[in-house]
Amino acid sequence: MHLRDVVGFSFSAIRLRKMRAGLTILGVTIGIAAIVALTSFTGGLQVVMTQQLEEGLGTDTLTVSTGGIFDLFSGGSGSSDFSLLVNDTNTINPMDHVASTVAAMTKTINANFSGNVFPLTLTGVNYTEYESMYSTFTAKEGSIPATPANTDVIIGSRVADPWQNGTIIAHVGDEVSIVWTGRVNATIITRNYTGTVVAILDNIGGFGLGPSDFGFYVPMSWATKFFDTEKISSITVKMDTRDQDAIDALIQNIDDAFDGLVTVTQPSALLNNMNRILGILNVFLAGIAGISLVVAGVGIMNIMIVSLIERTREIGILKSLGMHSRTVMGIFLSEAIIVGLLGGIFGIIAGVVFGNLIGTGLANSNFAGGFGGTSTINGGFSSFPPITPVVTPELIIGALAFGMIVAAVFGLYPAWRASKLRPVDALRYE
Repeated sequence: MHLRDVVGFSFSAIRLRKMRAGLTILGVTIGIAAIVALTSFTGGLQVVMTQQLEEGLGTDTLTVSTGGIFDLFSGGSGSSDFSLLVNDTNTINPMDHVASTVAAMTKTINANFSGNVFPLTLTGVNYTEYESMYSTFTAKEGSIPATPANTDVIIGSRVADPWQNGTIIAHVGDEVSIVWTGRVNATIITRNYTGTVVAILDNIGGFGLGPSDFGFYVPMSWATKFFDTEKISSITVKMDTRDQDAIDALIQNIDDAFDGLVTVTQPSALLNNMNRILGILNVFLAGIAGISLVVAGVGIMNIMIVSLIERTREIGILKSLGMHSRTVMGIFLSEAIIVGLLGGIFGIIAGVVFGNLIGTGLANSNFAGGFGGTSTINGGFSSFPPITPVVTPELIIGALAFGMIVAAVFGLYPAWRASKLRPVDALRYE
């Protein structure tokens, strides 16, 4: 019997048992969909995070803070008793391979834009230094003043259009009122301030380090007076070299200058660690999803054994008419492979759909508010960018191959049993 006939015979057997075959295919589909959705989503997450971190940190910068990297993302200053001060930039500036430095002070405030109140992270910086440090700190509307007044405020694109649906709540020239509650000299106080929006930044898409779409920027000179403190959150150092030995030496010099009380973060090292963690996570999630496919394989074996029992007399007739054992084995094995192939195709489609749903759902959630993002008190919005699952040809081929291999492995035993049936015994089977 030709291969085409074997495959045709297998398709006929599947069509005769539509419900059973459909449920078996569904099991494979779920397993493949889980693998494709999780793997492609993790790949998309890796691409987005790499892009956002590169934009937010800058590959030629170092970030000096008193806490860890996650304190920077959340706008905190760490749990250390040691604090960086505005003038600490003077300690770093003379060091070799330092092109420039900029200090940043971050505080959580409530901003009122014509009745729309949002909790935002206020950042006090020197506008000119910050603009030279980050190419993303560019005005889309208005202009960034070289010598700003205390009332000059710069906001990110998502502050002006928080829901990204054209509902603009702030324009250049609008007034904004902020309220800050904090502790000054052991006394809890509340202070109010009214500023004027002089510039709205172009879309950035960062995670919170460096300029942000949710940024609310004021002059550093005003921030130190308003908050009555010289303490800052971080110092960003722009380097004039990419030589790793020189960078390591600079990191060590900064660490020594502050007696080891600061954390110096290098973006490239952070990105490498992030990619390594996401790679491990990708393998772990694929392994978890693979378990469901193995369960589907057990279902294939079970259904094939049931099919073998039901078709025992049919096999006896075919063998008595001269069909070879290897042909019988090929028919049963091709049935299993066809189930794996169909489940793989449907699973890939479902996996891509679910991967996109996960990415879109995450972007529309408030999850990012805990990771350098900002959520509103009036409905909420997220700073987590949309994630497009990365579906590569290797992933498609691998998913199809994996589904077919699992189906073939678990269908091998029933196929072998079918091929070993003796015609006489099979014909006598009731």
